[in-house]
Amino acid sequence: MFYYPFEYDEPLFRPPSEAYSLILQVTLGCSWNRCAFCEMYTTKSFRVRSSEEVLQEIEKAASFNPNVRKVFLADGNAMVLSTHRLMEILQKLKTVFPQLNRISAYAMPRDLEHKSEEELKSLREAGLKLIYVGIESGDPELLKLVNKGEIPDMMPHHLNKAKRAGIQSSVMIIIGLGGKKYSRQHAINSARVVNEINPDFLSTLVLSFPFGQEHYEKRFKGLYEPMSPQDLLEEQHLFIQNTDLQNSIYRSDHASNYKPLKGILNRDKSRLLKELETAIQKPSEAGLRKEWQRGL
Repeated sequence: MFYYPFEYDEPLFRPPSEAYSLILQVTLGCSWNRCAFCEMYTTKSFRVRSSEEVLQEIEKAASFNPNVRKVFLADGNAMVLSTHRLMEILQKLKTVFPQLNRISAYAMPRDLEHKSEEELKSLREAGLKLIYVGIESGDPELLKLVNKGEIPDMMPHHLNKAKRAGIQSSVMIIIGLGGKKYSRQHAINSARVVNEINPDFLSTLVLSFPFGQEHYEKRFKGLYEPMSPQDLLEEQHLFIQNTDLQNSIYRSDHASNYKPLKGILNRDKSRLLKELETAIQKPSEAGLRKEWQRGL
């Protein structure tokens, strides 16, 4: 890993698969920043960095390490930038990093709403190959309760537009987001939306409480009933059971997950369901992370 000659505006986040990428903050914070479950950027006010700031930072990074192969555009949703601003950044990156083969970014579905398919194709041709999108849930009632600010039926429309432009997507669902009361509708409706997108990459992680469960309950606009580890595994099972995907690479190996899972959906669907069934019925034999076995 390289350490670049500039300071980041902390906190800084990136997907696990971008561990060896150059992280370039083109925006600071998140343009929405109101989701009940997310504390990532609550200490920051959203700001778009100036072209001068960003381009100078790219030059500094290139003088330090011209062999960069992957770049991740931070912070929370760099795709909120106009196509013109993004093209300026992508073209500069391609110019100074001759070995660059992938540029990626976080995005919210609605960030794509005002970008035409032709604009997205231009961004793809300029090097943007992958967007990471937190769908969180496909259930409209639950998305309102967590103040996501998205409409489930519009998510496939926006992401499939990016797909037609050649941009891959990595989609995330949060297990346990609605507690017991909303568990079934969350799992089934999330699978429905994911099926309509058929993302290249799909991941699930478990809802966490960095400031405690009580804090989340205050932000959650409804009745939140806590879930046991077994409840969470059953929700994940129901979600996967209802997926109908073609060659989506599935990962459930985040530190929050009770049972690490890897596979391709639908190819490995039966195996993944059986592994979850074993985890639910025989946790001592299921290879669960030790810290979670105590809760089963």
